[in-house]
Amino acid sequence: MRNMMNNIIENIGSLYQPVKALLVYKGTGQSGSCYVEAYGMDENGSPINAHPLSLAEGTALAKSLDTSGDLKRSFLKPRGLMPENILYINPDLNGNAIWFTPAMERKLFFVEGLDIPNGSAKVPPLIWKATKDRLCIYAFKSKSKPDIGTELYHAPFLNMYRSGKVCMGTVKVKIKDDCMLEDFIEQWQQYFFNSYFSHSIDGHNPVKGNICQLWRESIEDKRKIPFKSLLKTTLTLKNIL
Repeated sequence: MRNMMNNIIENIGSLYQPVKALLVYKGTGQSGSCYVEAYGMDENGSPINAHPLSLAEGTALAKSLDTSGDLKRSFLKPRGLMPENILYINPDLNGNAIWFTPAMERKLFFVEGLDIPNGSAKVPPLIWKATKDRLCIYAFKSKSKPDIGTELYHAPFLNMYRSGKVCMGTVKVKIKDDCMLEDFIEQWQQYFFNSYFSHSIDGHNPVKGNICQLWRESIEDKRKIPFKSLLKTTLTLKNIL
């Protein structure tokens, strides 16, 4: 009979014993401050030894309730095999991903006054680095997958800082803490390409020549941005990992 009971208990799963109880008091004044009283538990599960919740107890409670570890396991996690265009991942909650896109054709949007029509343009190969709230983009010249020594060029777009950071303007970026890798990449690329290019920042011209003329010709004449127009930075891929 005892062996049967032991087997039943094992099949039920883990048993949990009460070890602490908390009683929260809220002040009646305008401040609405709170006071937490902690109780230990005797062997019968009855509360004993009432005392103010200590700093150590509060810290232990916060750790036990912290779900950031679960969120971190989902953030930047691929749904299946790692996408081939991924170069680097730091899956911490404040981490980042680096990926590349080959030369492609995308529709671009420009504010009125630049004399650049909205339309499809041939975009050079790009390297993207993003956190949940910040995006940097660089160009590169190789047709193959970048490696650690790949030289980075300024991305030939308006709304770019000299450092490679993108000014998102009024775009409201909303990347969730548990965002999967494929969604993270897709959302950032949609944010970037669906925004309106409007101005140079701090006098930064990311190309050789007139950037507005370059994009006007690219859209109107279906020309790709020539590699000779790209300006080299002092960085390689290794420098942005």
